[in-house]
Amino acid sequence: MARFRRKTCFAAITLTSFVFVITVILKYFTPEDNGFSNTFGLGFLPVIRKMDKDNIKVESESKKDSNAPKTMTKGTAEEKTKNLELVLQRLPEPNYNMHAFYYTWYGNPQFDGKYIHWDHPLLPHWDPKVASNYPNGRHSPPDDIGANFYPALGAYSSRDPSVIEAHMQQLRTASIAVSWYPPGKHDENGDSTDDILPLLLDVAHKYQVKVAFHIEPFKGRDDRSMFDSVKYIMEKYGKHPAFYKYERTPGDVLPLFYVYDSYLQSPDTWAKLLKKTEEGSIRNTPYDGIFVALLVEEKHKRDILAAGFDGVYTYFATNGFSYGSSQNNWPAIKAFCNEHNLIFIPSVGPGYVDTSIRPWNYRNTRNRINGKYYETSLRAALETKPPIISITSFNEWHEGTQIESAVPKTGSQGAYSDYLPLKPNFYLEITSRWAKKFEEEQEKWLQLTK
Repeated sequence: MARFRRKTCFAAITLTSFVFVITVILKYFTPEDNGFSNTFGLGFLPVIRKMDKDNIKVESESKKDSNAPKTMTKGTAEEKTKNLELVLQRLPEPNYNMHAFYYTWYGNPQFDGKYIHWDHPLLPHWDPKVASNYPNGRHSPPDDIGANFYPALGAYSSRDPSVIEAHMQQLRTASIAVSWYPPGKHDENGDSTDDILPLLLDVAHKYQVKVAFHIEPFKGRDDRSMFDSVKYIMEKYGKHPAFYKYERTPGDVLPLFYVYDSYLQSPDTWAKLLKKTEEGSIRNTPYDGIFVALLVEEKHKRDILAAGFDGVYTYFATNGFSYGSSQNNWPAIKAFCNEHNLIFIPSVGPGYVDTSIRPWNYRNTRNRINGKYYETSLRAALETKPPIISITSFNEWHEGTQIESAVPKTGSQGAYSDYLPLKPNFYLEITSRWAKKFEEEQEKWLQLTK
């Protein structure tokens, strides 16, 4: 009997030790952070992370049967609503006066039948002698993509509903300015993407994100085609609750359009669209808006004024690259805008590197310096007391200006850059912090003018 008790005691101790060891092992492999502990709800992102000692491979949850994040796919409508409310509570409050440039030109075989933009070609230098010293060809996704960093969502498709869901969660802190081409038109490396907009707007509204339009220099763009394009946007998307409008003065609320590479058309061409005195002008029509031109060179200030634009933005994230992107010129540009009743929208970015597609362009690389470059840019923008700050960019991966989450990755071309030792969502956190600071500063400026 005593021997039996000793055996029983020994068995109990052995069982307890086994349970303890298993518990420790499970604890070790359980992530410390879940979706609710993360400021941006990244625990809800549709991403599976597979880790080994040499690499981190990222696969989209879209490879599974469901295209929506897990948090949104189960339960009754009431449960989904409550679940969404919980997610929104964990996300930062949006500041609609911060606009992140957003690109919908990415594709992969599952959603698009092929890779789009991730397979970006290597662009040759304009000098043949210089070009001969560098490689050519195209990138070969998914391990080899046209970017110096690797997205946490992998080589995703902009059509993937789960990707849009994830992006709108990450972008909750700001509005977006979506890159736009008219139906059937696209950049030289992509496909038409206007059909993505209905879903994008719906998901944006779900997360209380507003969507402005960043009109690209499509083939045949002139005053008439621009009128038709704005008319199309307004009639198709203008009544959507996520469609961005800006109140320039009390009661004067109009949609805002960024016009990329506006200098490609002459001031006279733009004046036909934007001057009230011109026949066929868009002014005082149901399609009127606030049109913001890209300022690159100093001479563009006068051209923009003559053209009848309502404001300027600087876009480029490379400080010193151009007159407009040089932060020490922003006070003078703001003074010019104040003098002529124009909106000044400085563009800030976390850094710049495009050597994955322009291997000869090291000169324009701007190191992120663990977020210091971004914060310095934001501070310089804030000092000009602008009505709006734009961010270059949320996901322009080719030029390394993205604030979207990135992860360490080793591909066929070697190791990608990453945000380490910082977290994958570090630049989203900076954006959230400065969006709040920007809102607080604007309230102070408003009080001073009363």
